[in-house]
Amino acid sequence: QVQLVESGGGSVQPGESLRLSCAFSENGATTFYMGWFRQAPGKEREGVATAAGRRNLVTRYADSVKGRFTISKDNAKNTLYLQMNNLKPEDTAVYYCAADSDVPRTDEFLNPAAYKYWGQGTQVTVSS
Repeated sequence: QVQLVESGGGSVQPGESLRLSCAFSENGATTFYMGWFRQAPGKEREGVATAAGRRNLVTRYADSVKGRFTISKDNAKNTLYLQMNNLKPEDTAVYYCAADSDVPRTDEFLNPAAYKYWGQGTQVTVSS
């Protein structure tokens, strides 16, 4: 079973940047589909950015983060990243890394229910 460990969260002011990292224990079928999800207090978990593939990633972004967030994957380091720029207070949430071996429909890429393996989460707080 793949292990996922997030890091890089913190407290920043609006307009600042953070980079989240997700170290994964194996680079194989179970990490072919990976993504970042977030859950704010009182809200459902939502997809933020996902990446399918090993080198030539097929990526998907939530409309709310397009142009500000970038997902990437370093296979040599077994690490998934989320570069977050121009952060806004509404980005405040616990951010989770997830992985699965099979997400057959592209319209499911941002659906948390499509992923089997999850990290423990890292808190991101954006406040002035």
